[in-house]
Formats: sequence, structure tokens, C-alpha cells
Amino acid sequence: MNTQTLVVMAAGIGSRYGGLKQIDPMGPGGEMILDYSVYDALKAGFSRIVFIIQKDMEKPFREKIGYRIEKLVDTAYVFQQVEDIPAGLQVPSDRIKPWGTGHAVLSCRNAVNTPFAVINADDFYGSSSFRLMTDYLGKTEDKEEVYQFCMVGFQLENTLTEHGHVARGICVVDENGYLWKIRERTKIVKVGNATKYTEDDVNWVKIPERSTVSMNMWGFTPGLFSELESRFLSFFKKNRNNLSKAEFFLPETVDALIQAGKAQVKVLPSKERWYGVTYRDDKEFVKYAIAGMVKNGVYPEYLWRE
Repeated sequence: MNTQTLVVMAAGIGSRYGGLKQIDPMGPGGEMILDYSVYDALKAGFSRIVFIIQKDMEKPFREKIGYRIEKLVDTAYVFQQVEDIPAGLQVPSDRIKPWGTGHAVLSCRNAVNTPFAVINADDFYGSSSFRLMTDYLGKTEDKEEVYQFCMVGFQLENTLTEHGHVARGICVVDENGYLWKIRERTKIVKVGNATKYTEDDVNWVKIPERSTVSMNMWGFTPGLFSELESRFLSFFKKNRNNLSKAEFFLPETVDALIQAGKAQVKVLPSKERWYGVTYRDDKEFVKYAIAGMVKNGVYPEYLWRE
């Protein structure tokens, strides 16, 4: 099996949640959601972890999780910095937060040179999702100048919260199980028995039941970095009048590569239920769910007991 790296996007500010949710304890032994992802990743066969964080988060992040992970696996840290932009360009004075998930992964370009998976730090993906990923990455190679990527796909209904809206990449999958297109919807809510999204807070569009969605659990080869670099430059120029708020989304880059015939993305369907803390009110539900999995023997009571 090829050496595989897990890239964890942990640089989000967590504004809706009201704190650094990446280091909030959820498990009975004080574990965070990220602990369970790393635990599942190591069991599935990942041999290196790269954390993407903000520079001012380094001390609390390493104290709360990094130091114990470093004892178990080769671990590296990459800082997502607003100033990390193409030479000759300038960061607007009113730009505060990082540039989005595409920029986050781009920040790893000098730290990753193996097939790699990308996940969010604050999403619970389930053990079988990581096994799907390692099985694919262990045997994939780019061919004939076409990147061979993958994505773990979740059923939309398994990824919603009762406490507000969520952002998801809505996917169309072809008859051979490859991603045909993906559209980022940033405001999805449950409305009665239906699930809908809006782009203007006025008009609501129903999403078909059992739609496949992306939870930012991707598998890539290192060729992605050159594509991100060139496309981030284009993004910067295209959005020159909206650089205080514009986001460089990873799914949009993947979609563009698919449409250009430069990438194939195999969708790996997962039956796992997503758990996350998009909002502070989600916390108790996630803690209850994890306690149930511990009780049923899915996880030990203390993940990292020495």
C-alpha cells in the first residue's frame, strides 16, 4: 500500500459555534471529534497527519491534541495565512479570515508529497469512511494526464442539524459511480419532511431525497497542488472587487477539473451518520451519540489511554 497522508483542515474560526470548536471535548474521556477521526484514520492505515491551523491557534491546539497525536504518528503543522497569496498581489486591508478550503489545502503544497485525504476537523465521519478512503488511495494512480481522485459521499439526510442551516456540496453521480458535478449550497435547512436550500433567503429550492453530498472528505494525488495554485490566482483576479469576502472553495476547483476533463472523481458511498458541531446547541447531541458508540463497543472509553 502507498504511504498515505491525512490532511486535517482545522483553521476555521467557528464563528457560528462561538468558539474554537476544534478543541471542544465531546467524548467521555475528554476526546474531541478530531480525536475520533485520527483514531479511525490510524486504524484504517494512514501513516502521517498534517494539521492545517492558524498561527495564533498553534499553542492551544498542540496542547489540547497535537502533542498526544505526535506520540502516535508522524505529525506536521501547516499555517493557513491570509498573506499566503501569489507574488505581486496584495491582501485587502479589510480581509480578516482565511481564503477558504481550497486555499487551506493549497497551504500544504510544501508538506505533502503522497496520496492524501482531506477532512474537516469538526466533522465526525465514521470508521468505515476512512477504510473506504485508504482502500482507494492505496491502489490509485493518475493516468494519461487525468487525475484520479475520490470523494466519500454521504446521504444528505444523514448530515443535517436541527439547530440551523448547513453548507453542503450537492453532488450528481454518473452511472459508473463518478462525480459528474458538484454545487456548493451554503444555506440548507430541514423544512418539515423536506430539505431545501436558498441563495437569497427568499426563494427556497427542494433538494431530492437521498441526494449524495460532500462533507469535504476527499482523496487526492499531489498533482492537485499545481491546479490549486493556478486556479487561486484566477480566483483572486476574478474577485478583485470582492476580496474582503470571497471564498476559494475546494469543491469548486474539483468541479472545474471534472468539467475540463482533467480529473475523474470516484464517489465512495458511505452509510455513516455525520455528527458535527456547526452550532453550540449541537454539542449535547454529539456527546450523546458518541457515548452510545462507546457503550456499543465501537470505540474504547478512553481512546488514547497509555
